[in-house]
Amino acid sequence: MSMRAVLEVIALDAEDAVAAQAGGADRLELVTDMAADGLTPPPATVARIRAAVDVPLRVMVRLADGFAAGGAQGVDRLAAVVGELRAAGAGEFVLGFLDASGAVDLATVERVVAALDGCPWTFHRAIDRAADRDALRRRLDGLPGLDTYLTAGAATGVDDGLPTLVAEAARGAEPGYRQRIMVGGGLRLDHLPPLRAAGVDAFHIGGAARPAGWTGPVSTAAVAQWRTVLDEETAPAPV
Repeated sequence: MSMRAVLEVIALDAEDAVAAQAGGADRLELVTDMAADGLTPPPATVARIRAAVDVPLRVMVRLADGFAAGGAQGVDRLAAVVGELRAAGAGEFVLGFLDASGAVDLATVERVVAALDGCPWTFHRAIDRAADRDALRRRLDGLPGLDTYLTAGAATGVDDGLPTLVAEAARGAEPGYRQRIMVGGGLRLDHLPPLRAAGVDAFHIGGAARPAGWTGPVSTAAVAQWRTVLDEETAPAPV
């Protein structure tokens, strides 16, 4: 028996959100400033998108390029921003912070997670820049709300990270590996068969949903193509 895969699409505004939902997206990641690989959108944008669509939204918690929190003041600001986003209607989030050595910045993550107050969240592609991704997973294991890792398996993208993704999917019963793997970062349609065969059931696209590039909107047709291909693929049902 096959299981429907989750398709998450990056949305910058309400127009993107409506187009992505119409194409079959199951969830949206809300960001701004893709030149910095995605920063926290204004609360007003979140509110407009929340009013425009009914699919789940995961909102980026990231105030500057890179994966550092910005010191004590930066951490305070991150916690405050979470409150502003929740007031605007956000109920799910995306975050990830590393220290200068490439280890997870656990103190910052814990502070932000406390502000989330039980909301579900994704640890984003900071894992692909971590010095030791296994150690990162084990340190984060058990944090409330963590249900997903967004990862390409490698900093350079899915082409190089595919073996890691397949190996991690096989460890789903182990501590630190029970969270869902959502694959994104240079993801192409031809990556889907081996990933689905490995049991991966969640996929994230940004540029692939925008034929005109990041200066253009999300294309409903492009999202629908991904939805169709994913629905044609099969993955093992859980035992």
